[in-house]
Amino acid sequence: MRKDKGGTMVMEQTRLRSRPNLGTLFQSEPSLFALNNNVDVGVEDESPYRKSSASLASPMHSNSTTTSGEGSPYVMSPFNEASPCNKSPWITPSTIETDFGQNGLIGSIVRKEGHIYSLAAFGDLLYTGSDSKNIRAWKNLKELSGFKAKSGLVKAIVILGDRIFTGHQDGKIRVWKVSSTDPSVHKRFSSLPTFKDLIKSSVKPNNYVEIRRNRSVLRIKHFDAVSCLSLNEELGLLYSGSWDKTMKVWRLANSKCLESIDAHDDAINSVVAGLDGLVFTGSADGTVKVWKRELQGKGTKHFLVQLLLKQGNAVTSLAVNKESAVLYCGSSDGLVNFWECEKHLSHGGVLRGHKMAVLCLATSGNLVFSGSADKSICVWRREEGGIHTCLSVLTGHTGPIKCLAVEEDHQTSSKANRKFIVYSGSLDKSVKVWRVSQYAPELKEVKQAYLNSYTVNGDTVKGKR
Repeated sequence: MRKDKGGTMVMEQTRLRSRPNLGTLFQSEPSLFALNNNVDVGVEDESPYRKSSASLASPMHSNSTTTSGEGSPYVMSPFNEASPCNKSPWITPSTIETDFGQNGLIGSIVRKEGHIYSLAAFGDLLYTGSDSKNIRAWKNLKELSGFKAKSGLVKAIVILGDRIFTGHQDGKIRVWKVSSTDPSVHKRFSSLPTFKDLIKSSVKPNNYVEIRRNRSVLRIKHFDAVSCLSLNEELGLLYSGSWDKTMKVWRLANSKCLESIDAHDDAINSVVAGLDGLVFTGSADGTVKVWKRELQGKGTKHFLVQLLLKQGNAVTSLAVNKESAVLYCGSSDGLVNFWECEKHLSHGGVLRGHKMAVLCLATSGNLVFSGSADKSICVWRREEGGIHTCLSVLTGHTGPIKCLAVEEDHQTSSKANRKFIVYSGSLDKSVKVWRVSQYAPELKEVKQAYLNSYTVNGDTVKGKR
């Protein structure tokens, strides 16, 4: 780790005295804490600067893999009709905090109804999913609406126009549609696979696959948690990854399952579509694989074209920066590897900024955001030549950061200095909202200060509590 001098701002950086015992929080997550023995998890770096080690060599390959075990039993559930979620008042007031120059905390959403496992941002809207089975829509830090599934922790959310796709612990992908007359109304549109396709497929014996002795399931249906979703809008396809080790390809036009691919030897934790039509999958088996859609006969099929990474630590998250054509990969050892598409997916280096597992990644512009079990978010800027500089370390969460979403802040952005709104969801049951600039101010350490205001039922109130 290099300790340079230059423009880095640290948001309320704190020392880690000892690694907390978070195993109980992650007992349903496969292989998140297989930490590398060379990583020191007990002492926080004194320097706020963190840069990539721009190694041109690929990571060392290993034949060992990490298994997920039996941490997530699949729970069967019937086809459920839409059930609107009753709105509940804000339990814990959120604090609106000052924006120190460029990077800072705008506000917090705190509801004691469940850990936040998934986020999706679309313009000025934010959707959150939790282990309470609720999906909530927010606008300007105020709750717009709430809707829920009768079963299944919400592990993934993606948005396409007026449709919201959610992946659940019970193996279902649910599709919700926004009302054309009232944007606060969301109704259950369908599930993937559809009930009609399930009945149709169940007739033919060759549509079943054996998952264990004397147990078979339909090939078109996930039988364990749907951990990740990704859209290819241009091709009209939805990709789903699951702890059942398969990736499935869905046609959005008719909700058909086009392919079911036995992609990995362990749970799939992330799937990302992008970069010249390629699809990337990351798994608890420690591998990152590249898939490409090619013609086969009268149709198309996805083929494995490259193995980017094989290691002993679980791959926990993937993200693609389409502007710079770079793939980022977070692992349970706290490292972020990256590959450059323009150089035929050659390994570009490693970002070393976390002491515990990297649980989520997001990109926008020339910035990369990594959220970790160490409760911090590293903000990286990609420079010319592929070097990454850590601009800020955002702190404030009291639990592991499980998900991130980023949208450009068009109201304050300029061509010279683009700014972004970053949403971070945590197992502390809160979502924090940050404003981040691609250019940090002069070197200084800034402590978070609190305004003399608080939020009740979505309204900001001045004065002492």
